[in-house]
Amino acid sequence: MTTQWTKSDWRAKPRVQMPEYTDAAALDAAEAKLRQYPPLVFAGEARRLRADLAEVAAGKRFLLQGGDCAESFSEFSADGIRDTFKVMLQMAMVLTYGAKVPVVKVGRMAGQFAKPRSAPTETVNGVELPSYRGDIINELDFTAEARIPDPQRMLQAYTQAAATLNLLRAFSTGGFADIHRVHSWTLGFTEKDDAEKYRDMANRIQDSLDFMTAAGLTAETNHELQTVDFYTSHEALLLEYEEALCRLDSTSGKWLAGSGHMVWIGDRTRQPDGAHVEFCKGVLNPIGLKCGPSMETEDLKRLMASLNPGNEAGRLTLIARFGAGKVADHLPRLIETVRAEGANVVWVCDPMHGNTIKSATGYKTRPFNRVLEEVQQFFACHREAGTVPGGVHFEMTGRDVTECTGGVRAVTDEDLSSRYHTACDPRLNASQSLELAFLVAEELSAVREARRSATA
Repeated sequence: MTTQWTKSDWRAKPRVQMPEYTDAAALDAAEAKLRQYPPLVFAGEARRLRADLAEVAAGKRFLLQGGDCAESFSEFSADGIRDTFKVMLQMAMVLTYGAKVPVVKVGRMAGQFAKPRSAPTETVNGVELPSYRGDIINELDFTAEARIPDPQRMLQAYTQAAATLNLLRAFSTGGFADIHRVHSWTLGFTEKDDAEKYRDMANRIQDSLDFMTAAGLTAETNHELQTVDFYTSHEALLLEYEEALCRLDSTSGKWLAGSGHMVWIGDRTRQPDGAHVEFCKGVLNPIGLKCGPSMETEDLKRLMASLNPGNEAGRLTLIARFGAGKVADHLPRLIETVRAEGANVVWVCDPMHGNTIKSATGYKTRPFNRVLEEVQQFFACHREAGTVPGGVHFEMTGRDVTECTGGVRAVTDEDLSSRYHTACDPRLNASQSLELAFLVAEELSAVREARRSATA
């Protein structure tokens, strides 16, 4: 980070995946209003997350990042927030117990309103209109009026994000996150006839909790059993919104992206000389960087130098997203590049975006077995390289949707139409998310055991 950086420098850089607002006065008014609003998160929280991620990079913690593909204005509800928060706590408990490692919990929540698109327009029945880019920009309805970018939607996004964060903070500290309560939710998943191995772990968790209670370690006597740290993240795509919420931290003299604890740069917006990299390099928040098959070695070197010039642990997270069967073709060369540069990074697997297919029934979906396969290949590459697989990044929801096929409850192509609610990409439902947590715990446990054996 340099002292010459300003939060508006991105405006002089090439920009992609951003809307062209037709009403400049309305845009100016919306940005001015946002600049008056308080930040959604605070610098101390972002610094604490960076410290946690530094421990992830060292293999002392594990990152669980998950939530909506794109948050919706119309689907917004307290129950929806609660259900996603709840399933993430369940997943974290399974990972913590199964792999004996603390879990850093980061939601794709309270800001994940904008989405990059593969094409600027879409055609339906011979009618071509601008693509839907997320509720913060335009509307999903396929009409010319709905697809006009509206800057006033940034204000609604802020209001929804603030309400979401308010509820998340209450859930995190108000007893809802009590470890005994979370385990009682996990037990419901193991009641299925074909979930025997999950039942076994659930029983072992219960034995541990019973022992803790007998030893006097209850929520009443130990506050840490009753509360959790829960952070928020989103793709920093709409830079007018990001700049308007950027604030100077008085304690450090550095700039904070006040829209979320962690922000990431997408695989389509990671141009080293582009606007999104320019904005993100100047804020103190932890930064994620999506790395797809097209990531070139030299670009990765430039991006690491730009986004983390001080090579600080916990600052930069590389989120690998290649697709099942392609991980070994790309991840090892990126790992070697990071090693050769001596770079401090957190390695995370996003097994969702490279595994999207069109089902036989016409719905966009992601097969559970391909999601799991990419996770397994990610862990295998890190075992081979002797590096730390730091986390996983899922598009998921706490609702009982039918958007991804497979899993213990075996969602089929024919089931997709029954509860297909996503506005953009298919999400894992609560059952699939928890099942995946059990399977990731097995992979992580094997990696940690191999590392212990190697150092013994």
